[in-house]
Amino acid sequence: MARPVVIAEVRTHGPASGPAVICMNGGRAAAVEGTWSASLEWLVGRLAPRFPGLRFAEVKYRVKSWNRFDSCLEDARQAIERVDAERTLLLGFSMGGAVAISVADDPRVEGVLGLAPWIPDRLSLEPLRGRRLDVIHGSLDRAFPGVPGVSPALSRRGFERAQALGVPGTYTLIRGALHAIALRAGRPVPLPRAGEWVNEIAIRLEPFAWRPPHRSESSRKAR
Repeated sequence: MARPVVIAEVRTHGPASGPAVICMNGGRAAAVEGTWSASLEWLVGRLAPRFPGLRFAEVKYRVKSWNRFDSCLEDARQAIERVDAERTLLLGFSMGGAVAISVADDPRVEGVLGLAPWIPDRLSLEPLRGRRLDVIHGSLDRAFPGVPGVSPALSRRGFERAQALGVPGTYTLIRGALHAIALRAGRPVPLPRAGEWVNEIAIRLEPFAWRPPHRSESSRKAR
């Protein structure tokens, strides 16, 4: 008997069509079952009302682990295909930054917005060619025993490598911010500086949200 095909879960917020922001979660070393990100859930709950014309999609990996990175990439590509927006922005938190960068070569993707993104020195940034990379990071982000974290120095090196490839973008440090934006205590509970994360993300979303469609997109809608 054939085993059922397991696919990643994707939940969406906002309109049924139009440009999309696909949100990709972090992970850990152990190969554990995927969960919904408290940080992304909290952020989407505040950003979606501010950008009613955008579709927000959250991805729950089948297994959230950087030691199963290829599996996470499959989940991300599957999510892009299922959302199938002509214009897509990938928002990657922590390990989700590396996932988003790695799948940015999809023709529907216009750019990557990394939140405390894990951009290891060995990660190829070639998929970013022709896109843009914006990074937002908390100044106090660090990894501690048993507590995931990403040093801002690592994401800065990744950003500078992208700049060397001609990838446009911005790099912003939020003073006093940690790695996570929210923690789950039944529901997502915001951490200090969470409101600043929302404001900085909104600044990066505005050009994407309000950019007029290309002529080819307009003509398709008119037919």
